[in-house]
Amino acid sequence: MTSSTSQQELFRYLEDRFGCAQACSDCARACAVRAGLLGPEGNGEQERVRRKGVMCAEVCDATCVVLSEQNSLDEAGTRVQLEWCRSVCLETAEILDGQPGATKAAQACRACAQACADFGALLTVM
Repeated sequence: MTSSTSQQELFRYLEDRFGCAQACSDCARACAVRAGLLGPEGNGEQERVRRKGVMCAEVCDATCVVLSEQNSLDEAGTRVQLEWCRSVCLETAEILDGQPGATKAAQACRACAQACADFGALLTVM
């Protein structure tokens, strides 16, 4: 952020940052719950879904930490983290689409991916 950033832009930045962190947290929780329901045993497809859910939860948790810490990463590092999270969330949503009872988790993943994209776009403007 530059010194010429207006107060309104700063508020929007902080609101979007919080919204993205919240979406990451929601997605992580949904994926962790979903992975726990499947358990480590099961067929190959269930194991693949479980592992992807665990990975998504971990990436979302890491992104939430990055967004909640002041100046933990520079802008380029934050962009990389946001893109990684967005990508993993979209991949996870696609995998969850075919699973019974996974609609809410897939929606949380897509909401998180959109929040990461929106916040990344805001960084470009600022």
